Amino acid sequence: MSIFTRLFLFAAIGLAIFPACNSNSNSMPVATDSIPEPSPAEMGIPGSFSAQTKLTFDSLLIQSFLDSFPLFDKFGTDIRGFYRGRNYAYAWFDEKGMIEHANNLFNRIQLISEEGLPDSIPYKSAFVNLMELESGSGKIMPPVELMLTAQYLAYAKKVWVGISEKESLSTEWLLPRKKISSKALLDSLVAGDNNLLDNSPMFIQYDLLKTYLKKYHQLQASGRLATNLPGKKSYRLKDSSSAVAAIRERLFLLGDLAENNASSLYDSMLEEGVKNVEKRLGFKQDGIADADLLKELNYPVEKRIEEILVNMERSRWVPNELQSDFLLVNIPEFKLHVYEADSLAFSMNVVVGKEQHKTVVFNGDMKYIVFSPYWNIPPGIMKNETLPAVRRNRNYLARHNMEWHNGSIRQKPGPNNSLGLVKFLFPNSHNIYLHDTPAKSLFNESTRAFSHGCIRVAEPTRLADYLLRNDTSWTQEKIVAAMNKGVEKYVTLKKPVPVFIAYFTAWVDKSGKLNFRKDIYDRNGRLAKMIFEKPAI
Repeated sequence: MSIFTRLFLFAAIGLAIFPACNSNSNSMPVATDSIPEPSPAEMGIPGSFSAQTKLTFDSLLIQSFLDSFPLFDKFGTDIRGFYRGRNYAYAWFDEKGMIEHANNLFNRIQLISEEGLPDSIPYKSAFVNLMELESGSGKIMPPVELMLTAQYLAYAKKVWVGISEKESLSTEWLLPRKKISSKALLDSLVAGDNNLLDNSPMFIQYDLLKTYLKKYHQLQASGRLATNLPGKKSYRLKDSSSAVAAIRERLFLLGDLAENNASSLYDSMLEEGVKNVEKRLGFKQDGIADADLLKELNYPVEKRIEEILVNMERSRWVPNELQSDFLLVNIPEFKLHVYEADSLAFSMNVVVGKEQHKTVVFNGDMKYIVFSPYWNIPPGIMKNETLPAVRRNRNYLARHNMEWHNGSIRQKPGPNNSLGLVKFLFPNSHNIYLHDTPAKSLFNESTRAFSHGCIRVAEPTRLADYLLRNDTSWTQEKIVAAMNKGVEKYVTLKKPVPVFIAYFTAWVDKSGKLNFRKDIYDRNGRLAKMIFEKPAI
């Protein structure tokens, strides 16, 4: 089971995923009971893959097929191996003709746009013609058989895997990618998996975003979001205006209000609806429709659709198999989520890197906690900030509790140290770690991209206590004492804890609500372009 499958699956059975003790429930969980059930067409047609062995075809037909449809040549080795292993017996036909799963696959491919992908099916006309030629003929046709297998592999690559790892690396996504080989897919076909197409290797969040993609396409087609709300002032409880009625209708359409009474009075019902949308968009929940919130409500529906699409694409990449506790930071959400044995322990606010000092999307293993840390000033900060300040003011180092050390500058431990009273290390080449900070007020901001790339945590004592919870030599009192002692102390964790730093700007929470966050590193547009400019395979 993939890590993100674990993140979202447990919310579906009633456990809190991502929000919890933090009391802010608009994090990245999901509860499936509030999501509409898929239609029978969306679920696909039940059936069994052909296990027959008597009906076979000439092996030479495979090369002939690939010569006719050279885009499929990249799957040639796997196709040959697949049919060689079953002695060239048909997989999509039996004695009665084409099996139900063949039509299921055909229908899925025709509706590939519902997967948030361009309708660029390889050899679409030929595929349709072959399927129509076979339909009702009762004939068993080798070209149809081979076309179905090749289209199955092409569909799986586009929908279940996404763009290549090289391309995702170019978007600065350094988390390990999910691996699905063509051979594994074909082995599943050989095994006669009755639900191969329905039980696709995607975590639950993908399908939830897919549901909202359909809804937002419907909203776009209706044109009811085309008119911008007035955004020159704030609206609050007891205000009366035609703008209030327009805000009410917008929230009703977006699902933040259960009903629309068409009133121009800003009543308690509308105030609650505004709090709902504030939660979904990561705003302070004060129930006031201010200019910033109205600007977000005016965000073009086609751009919201694009945001859903790119996060569906990111969902295709998620890594496999995590068997331990872990920490997850979602950069655009400005949240750290702590998991123990597949369930949420707690969440907390974080500060991440500003635009010019982006926090890197990657993973590592936390191994050390450092109490009362020195801050060894990074070369870039020393060159661009510290040394110019020293030249301007000879007392700068003393004033900031700094000292020269081995040809560099470091800040001594203490309450004003830039790393605060503790840091958490997961050694990596990006020189990124979690740490405390003396600048506590920044955690109250809605947008928290202020750092030079490292991740500042709002509740460092709580995090340290959690990470050392199985070490009886570390009580909370001892942890607090070590943080305030002013003497640097390294503690090695008995068991490393995986840390994942991710980048999702859209997800469905445990209440079944679609959340959006600002694309603080301006990555969505580029990824959307990569998705829709890709060739058919």
